[in-house]
Amino acid sequence: MRHNKKFNHLGRKSAHRKALLANMASSLILHKRITTTVAKAKALKMYVEPLITKSKQDTTHSRRVVFSYIQDKEAVSELFREVSPKIMDRPGGYTRILKTGNRLGDNAEMCIIELVDYNENMLETKETKKSSSRRRRGGSKSKSTAVSPDANAQGKPKVENTAVEDTKKEEVEEPKVDETKAEVSEEKAENTDEKKEDKE
Repeated sequence: MRHNKKFNHLGRKSAHRKALLANMASSLILHKRITTTVAKAKALKMYVEPLITKSKQDTTHSRRVVFSYIQDKEAVSELFREVSPKIMDRPGGYTRILKTGNRLGDNAEMCIIELVDYNENMLETKETKKSSSRRRRGGSKSKSTAVSPDANAQGKPKVENTAVEDTKKEEVEEPKVDETKAEVSEEKAENTDEKKEDKE
C-alpha cells in the first residue's frame, strides 16, 4: 500500500522523470505556455515553481542551482532576465493549469500550463472588471447650479439658472402680445370705417 505517498512517478524511472521535467520546465520558461497532460502539468508545477522563486535572487549561486535542475543555458538566462523581474511582487503561484478536455487517442486529460504574468488576455479582463465595478455614493449634481468661482477663474463659461430667466422673458413678452392684439384690432376698426365711408 502506498498511503501518504503523493509523489507521482509518471510511470518512469527517476533519470527519465528528471529529464522529462527538466525539458518541460525549459519549454515553459522559453514559450511561457505549453500543452500537456494534467498529471505531467501537476508534477511540473511542483518542479518549476521553486526554481522561479530561486530566480528572484540574481546571484551566481542561485543561477548555478537552477542550472543544475534545468541544464539549458538559454532557459536559465531567460528566467533570470525576463521572467524574474515580472514575478518579483508575486509571493508564489507563478503557474496556472487550464484544462482543455480529453485527448482523442487515449482519452487522457489534457491541459495548458502557463506562467500567470504572461497571459495578457486575462490581465486585460481583470483591469476592465476593476474599472467597471467602481461605484460612487451620492446623487449627481443638477445642471442648473452655478459653477464654482475657481472654474470661472480658469476661463470656463458661467452656467446660470436658466429657469428664472425663462420666466422673466415670458412676463416681459405677455404685454407685448396684448399690445400687438390691440393694434391689430384698431387697424381692423379703421379699415371697416374706411370701407363704410367708401360705400356711402
